[in-house]
Amino acid sequence: MTDDASTDGPDERDPGGSDAYVHEPDGSTTGDPGPNDREFGRRGWILVGVIVLAFVVAPLLIYLRPPALPFKFAYLVLPLVPAVLLGATAVWAAQRNA
Repeated sequence: MTDDASTDGPDERDPGGSDAYVHEPDGSTTGDPGPNDREFGRRGWILVGVIVLAFVVAPLLIYLRPPALPFKFAYLVLPLVPAVLLGATAVWAAQRNA
């Protein structure tokens, strides 16, 4: 074995992939932002509210106050409404403002 360049890690000349943080002198950055740079924001809280609605409120309403409707509507269609709302809200929350 020689003390030449090791094959274990990236070469000093190659910073090792596009996921590495690179500071550009003009103030722009590339790479993944750190956890402190991410914001939960309004969209995140709206998504949390819809999750609570879909997983807590809707099932409790169906359990505590069963609808006087046929079984198929009461237990298949009623839970579908919050599920569709949750899916649409999740897609909306994942979008970034341009």
